[in-house]
Amino acid sequence: MMIRTALLTLSFATAGMAQEAPPVPPEAPAAVAAPVPVPVPVPAPVPVPAPPPVPTGPRVTLQTREGPITIELDRAKAPVTTANFLKYVDQKRLDGTTFYRALKFPYPTPLGLVQFGVRGRSDKVLPPIAHESTSKTGLSHTDGAISMARGAPGSAQGDFFIIVGDLHTLDASDKDPGYAVFGRVTEGMDVVRKIIDAPTSPTAGEGAMKGQMIAAPVVVTTTRRAK
Repeated sequence: MMIRTALLTLSFATAGMAQEAPPVPPEAPAAVAAPVPVPVPVPAPVPVPAPPPVPTGPRVTLQTREGPITIELDRAKAPVTTANFLKYVDQKRLDGTTFYRALKFPYPTPLGLVQFGVRGRSDKVLPPIAHESTSKTGLSHTDGAISMARGAPGSAQGDFFIIVGDLHTLDASDKDPGYAVFGRVTEGMDVVRKIIDAPTSPTAGEGAMKGQMIAAPVVVTTTRRAK
């Protein structure tokens, strides 16, 4: 009897447990949307101007009726030619000379050269100098380059020309010693371009220079070392 009573008690307890509602899990908290990041404007970087190029050698300014032309000489690469030019400058042998030649090729943009110097005047000319080939100096006849006028290599004295555009054909090659570049124009290329556009005489000049002589040569009043 006691065993049956215990079984019935267990049976009722079990039945009661089966009727109880299962525990409800707690509700998960509602998802909270992440805040939308507000873009912070980033100021544009302020451009830093490039430092001016450091001169590699002395500078010389030619004063002309069209305006000044400043030339930076490359004494490190072309010491002989640079020293020769500075002799003409320091001894004022280029004062009163002229830009007398303008060679311009028929291209849409200016291309050619302008030439100035003593033109063999006995009161101004100095002895000829050794030829400093571009194959040795590493310089080239690019826009603004200044180079030595000459006949045969080693005959250059006191005449010079400035390149307008790029004329690499005047550089040294296996078959041609070329001409000796020794610096470049740093200010006044607008003046050089005015000179190359100057009217030329159709009859003046000899040989290859005929038709290239400026009808009204541009006077170089002074040449001085720039400070």
